[in-house]
Amino acid sequence: MSFGAIADNYDRLRPPPPAEAVDWLVPDRLELAVDVGAGTGLLTRALAHRAGHVVAVEPDERMRAVLRARSPGVDVVAGRGESIPLLDARADAVLASSAWHWMEPQLAVPEIGRVLRDGGRLGLIWTGRDRETEWLRVDEWFRGPGDEPEATHPRRDRVRSREVVLPDPAPFVNIETTTFWFTRVMAIADVVDMLTTYSRVITAAPEVREAGRARAGAALASAFPGASEVDVPMRSHCWRADRAAR
Repeated sequence: MSFGAIADNYDRLRPPPPAEAVDWLVPDRLELAVDVGAGTGLLTRALAHRAGHVVAVEPDERMRAVLRARSPGVDVVAGRGESIPLLDARADAVLASSAWHWMEPQLAVPEIGRVLRDGGRLGLIWTGRDRETEWLRVDEWFRGPGDEPEATHPRRDRVRSREVVLPDPAPFVNIETTTFWFTRVMAIADVVDMLTTYSRVITAAPEVREAGRARAGAALASAFPGASEVDVPMRSHCWRADRAAR
């Protein structure tokens, strides 16, 4: 629930998923799409252009307020992946954008299987900066006293956050994954602000956050002298599966 404290900045600074990634995730038949852990609606708005009806499910009222304001025509409801306020077998797709790692698969998987129609799609996507780019390996900028250096656990946390482990038995077949790369032009000041929209930074002590912002700003000014904007490499990692017949 930490993200609600920065809901406006989250919506302004986090990258929306690229169109080709959303097209890959969703099924051909898309009358009703459900976005679980919808946040401020970055994926919701992309679905609204593709589905007849979109329901956005989000537990944090502060995030829902931004979602409602910026996503007209979308049904916004309180809930979570483990408790979706829909009837059985109604959804053509249930999707989650950078939210699966906050859910409990033992509870969320059967609940998603309940609301999906037979042949419906579960689609998961994680969109963010491409951390394989050298100058975007920046976690140490926001590391506080006593925090474990990233070098001692390379890629551990971000790989774990994209793991999809389904409980057995799981009602899904045809599992596939892929990755899409794209570039986003951002003001350098916005890049610094974007780096503060992650939970570890949001929940850090104010002095750690401010010291990190100062280090980030100085490092980016040194890496891109005189630049006001920079091309930020982004990546969307995608996972999809189909609901098996009942």
